[in-house]
Amino acid sequence: MRVVSLVPAGTEMVAALGLGSWLVAVTHDCDFPPEVRALPRVTRSTIAAGASSGAIDAAVRRAAAVGESTFHLDGEALRAADPEVIVGQTLCAVCAVTLESLPAAMRARIVPLEATSLDGMFDDLARLAVALGVEERGAALATSLRIRLEAIRCAVDGVSRPRVACLEWLDPLFNGGHWVPEQVALAGGEDVLGRARERSREIEFAELRRADPDFIVLMPCGFGVERATAEAELLLSRDDWAALAAARAGRIYAVDGASYFSRPGPRLIEGVEVLASVLQSDRVAAAPAASVRQVASYTPRAN
Repeated sequence: MRVVSLVPAGTEMVAALGLGSWLVAVTHDCDFPPEVRALPRVTRSTIAAGASSGAIDAAVRRAAAVGESTFHLDGEALRAADPEVIVGQTLCAVCAVTLESLPAAMRARIVPLEATSLDGMFDDLARLAVALGVEERGAALATSLRIRLEAIRCAVDGVSRPRVACLEWLDPLFNGGHWVPEQVALAGGEDVLGRARERSREIEFAELRRADPDFIVLMPCGFGVERATAEAELLLSRDDWAALAAARAGRIYAVDGASYFSRPGPRLIEGVEVLASVLQSDRVAAAPAASVRQVASYTPRAN
């Protein structure tokens, strides 16, 4: 079967189902598993590579204001891929290709991904497995993921839960939304800025200061650990940063948002494991260095 994925989470789901060889084209953002990087791309970003966080936010706002996307769909490349199935998304009309943008003549079967929660991710996985004719394989994958979640639940059972602020964007500040508060709760923490299934929202630094979390986790949407760490300077350079208990205690962490928090695919479970390794380090083994990094410790200035 010939499959085109128009969303990274869909690409990862297809591969996790053992059907990576069925993928014939993907988006420019699809980078996992590594072998999909060699596939033809049917999209490109309209935002300049290397743009600052502030510039990216401004571009997204401009696109949203006029009902446009920051992705360009290459209709010719899509038709050349000749897909039998197209995996798309309905969550964001600005930051990803929408199914409504597909060429009218496409006759492929459309499988929409609609998750706004962990349960929604499991629903998407089951629906995709059925569409691709591997329902039992999908059920087995879901079971293996749930077993990993249960292992974390058991590890953090009865712990004291630190208060956690997850930041999905740093210029301006946005909290982590949708499934992120669930990930925090499963990892043994309490999200002080977001609620499960609710969209991320812009926040003022004053709100972060009032919440005064025990941990701050930087997970800029679409960024890996290196870029997230670099973006941390936007906060560390603030004069009022030292007012936060998490900053003074050195409990600021940058994580691989692109891999484990931005995409509603199977690796959200790994995101829970990464968070648990930070929030409950005495109960959960350390996560791979490539997935999380302690950003900085605060040293009070001498008077």
